[in-house]
Amino acid sequence: MSLTQPSSVGSSDLVSRVKGILTDPRNEWDKIAGETATVGGLYAGYAVILAAIPPLARLIHGVVFGYGMFGVSYRPSIFFMASQAVLTYAFSLVMLYLIALVIDGLAGNFGGEKNPIQAFKVSVYSYTAAWVSGVFLALPFLGVVTLLGGLYSLYLLYLGLPKLMKAPQDQALGYTAVSVVVAIVLYIVAGVVVGMVTMPFALMGGGLPHGGQLTGSMHLPGGASVDMDKLNAAAKQAEIASAAIKAQENGQPPPAGAIKAVAPDALKALLPDSVAGYPRTDLSAESSAAGGFSASHADATYTQGDSRITLKVSDLGTAAGLAAMGGAFNVEASHETATGYEKTGKVDGRMTTENFDRSSKHGSYSVIVADRFVVEAEGDHVSIDQLKGAVSAVGFGRLEGMGHSG
Repeated sequence: MSLTQPSSVGSSDLVSRVKGILTDPRNEWDKIAGETATVGGLYAGYAVILAAIPPLARLIHGVVFGYGMFGVSYRPSIFFMASQAVLTYAFSLVMLYLIALVIDGLAGNFGGEKNPIQAFKVSVYSYTAAWVSGVFLALPFLGVVTLLGGLYSLYLLYLGLPKLMKAPQDQALGYTAVSVVVAIVLYIVAGVVVGMVTMPFALMGGGLPHGGQLTGSMHLPGGASVDMDKLNAAAKQAEIASAAIKAQENGQPPPAGAIKAVAPDALKALLPDSVAGYPRTDLSAESSAAGGFSASHADATYTQGDSRITLKVSDLGTAAGLAAMGGAFNVEASHETATGYEKTGKVDGRMTTENFDRSSKHGSYSVIVADRFVVEAEGDHVSIDQLKGAVSAVGFGRLEGMGHSG
């Protein structure tokens, strides 16, 4: 791979390429597959520009709003935040190259053809959604939009692998799953580069079926696994979401199976009058629809003295298929601090995240219900049990009923 060739995507074409890969990815991947490109050109004309968005947005967030954790707000020095942004930016560019090596190395295992330039194209262009949605990191409380961008990038990877690496379509899910898992490991253990590059081949231990649709679970080191049936279903939902975007642009009705977010008033009705003995002091709800996507949200605040709980219910609507991709990965993680903890995993089959600091009595607890609804409680001067009780008070059964009817 050369790093010195001129760009194959000029700056004047950047916007059209971004629009194409986000709104009509299938046709855009076909165009990309036939283009002559170099690693240096893809870096200079595309990656170095878009990859700067997330770290720059984080820098703006830190300068304007500061940060909050465990009930404590702080504002690091501009020098510290700028240094962190530069390091994050540099690391993300290196990651593109490493992930391309993984994609190229895995090609033969999934019936594809090794081609380092095509692999780098897949690595770079599939990141587009994650980079562009990174702009929302500049504002508080919009992290879910960035999450959706990352999930949509998984879908772009799924579409691009068979087209550029010439892998059979029935191998695309497995190819995507292993590539994503390896990318995650690369991020977690960034210092052990050699181990990261060889990890995908270790994952191939038992082999995968050739021909037919991938089913069952792929078990990974450390107890994690990938539910291939769920990943397949999520990919189909994501394809419907993409078709909905295109249909709206063309003034056509949404495709069959497209999800429309439930009315915000329906979500608002799920928020109880009181939780943990705290009366409700504020209640609001809203919906949004743009670019073929629809979503709705409701939240309530409960206070008593210095104690406060904010309970939120969000319907990801059209983007539910993208969120469901995350649910296909059965991964558990935990981190202990001197005064608290953070952990993520599945509880009763639902992806759950919780963090709590015992000294400040600040924490949050969130659950994804029906691969579509996000229920979260965040509070100060409370216990984790109170936060869990607040989330449970919404009624998962009622949400699941809404999901089946919508």
